[in-house]
Amino acid sequence: VPSERNAPPTYPHSARRHGHEGLVVLRACVSLRGACVSVAVERSSGHTELDQAAAEAVRTWQFRPALLNGAPVEAEVEIPVRFKLTD
Repeated sequence: VPSERNAPPTYPHSARRHGHEGLVVLRACVSLRGACVSVAVERSSGHTELDQAAAEAVRTWQFRPALLNGAPVEAEVEIPVRFKLTD
């Protein structure tokens, strides 16, 4: 689960200027310490700059690690990131 303190992705200036919006779905591997080990685009927004901005932000995020029998474990999580021009 992402921490509430994680900064949202920066809306790329070029995407905003061209009116690009969309939903990016990322798959992140989270370490047992809550760090993002890897991130991949599961479903593209259709705009490379939005996909890249979302992935760059998530790479820096801190997570609460998954637990198995009360102990933290590495796990994958799906993260939707929506870019709307009203943001």
